Amino acid sequence: QVHLVESGGGLVQPGGSLTLSCTSSDRVFRDYGMGWYRQSPGKQRELLTFILPDGLTNYRDAAKGRFTISRDNAKNLILLEMSDLKPDDTARYYCNSGPNSMWDWGQGTQVTVSS
Repeated sequence: QVHLVESGGGLVQPGGSLTLSCTSSDRVFRDYGMGWYRQSPGKQRELLTFILPDGLTNYRDAAKGRFTISRDNAKNLILLEMSDLKPDDTARYYCNSGPNSMWDWGQGTQVTVSS
C-alpha cells in the first residue's frame, strides 16, 4: 500500500499562485510516471498533468500554460506550480501515478480560489 501525502493548498485570490507538493514515505517516485489530479464537488476526478521518469511532461487543457509539474528525485517530491489561478481551479488536488492512477488516493490538498 502506498501512502501519498499532498500539501501546499490554501485560499488564494484570482490571479494568484500556489505550489503543491506530493511525497510518500513508502514509495520512491523516480521510477514512476507521476500525475496531479483534481476533483471539484459534483465532478469526477480528472488528470491535469503527468511527468514521466525521464522528465517528459504532458498537460491537459485545464493545465496548459498555467501549471508546471516537476519532480525532485533527491527529495522524492512531485511539485505542481500553479499560476494565474481562477475560481474554476477550486478543487481538491491529488497526486498519484500517472497517467494512470495505480495507488490508493491520499487525502489531497484543497485549493480555493476566491476573492
